[in-house]
Amino acid sequence: MKKKTRGTAPGTPKRRKSGVAEPKAASQRARRVKGPPVSAPRLSVAPNDAKLAIRRLRAELAQARTRIDELEASADTDFLLDIPNRRGFERELNRAVAYIKRYHATAALIVLDVDRLKPINDAFGHAAGDQVLKAIVAVLLRHVRSSDVIGRLGGDEFALLLWNLSETDARAKAASLEQAVDQLSFVFRGRSITAGASAGVAILGLHAEAGRALEEADSAMYVRKAQRRHEA
Repeated sequence: MKKKTRGTAPGTPKRRKSGVAEPKAASQRARRVKGPPVSAPRLSVAPNDAKLAIRRLRAELAQARTRIDELEASADTDFLLDIPNRRGFERELNRAVAYIKRYHATAALIVLDVDRLKPINDAFGHAAGDQVLKAIVAVLLRHVRSSDVIGRLGGDEFALLLWNLSETDARAKAASLEQAVDQLSFVFRGRSITAGASAGVAILGLHAEAGRALEEADSAMYVRKAQRRHEA
């Protein structure tokens, strides 16, 4: 009779006869013989060295913050005239509107445009135009208080934020600014030149909005500019 052979279940791999231990058993033996973990060596720092490093880092941080402040200020400042540019002035105007609404304060917004800057630039160059703009800013600064704000909206257009003025006072101030700029005289290539300016007014009250106030003052300025052309 033939010996019966033991069958295996379908799909069941045959057991290998080998003297090599299975990976799991090998890893378990390795863990049993593994020694205690070795910690990384610590670098000893003298207390004085640590203090010096902290001071150095604090100084570098202070310099970085100062540089950031300078860059932010330059982004809001007109590089030629050293007054707020449009972005800087609009920021101040928005702050003013918020203050007015909270504390029931009053202020006036004046938009002033130089009348004949383009002909000066065309005839005598932009250096002459820059000289005119600097002289006008100097005049405006002499006619406002330290709490007021003057900004350059762009090109030959300026804006003034004047605190605690009634509408009557604001219109009188706009007229005096026009007169002060009209009185400026420049000599380029032997020719005497005047520039002139036209100013429009908007009053900032409890319901004021910065953008709308600028539009209102700008529109009033163009109306005034047309009037001055007819007066000339």
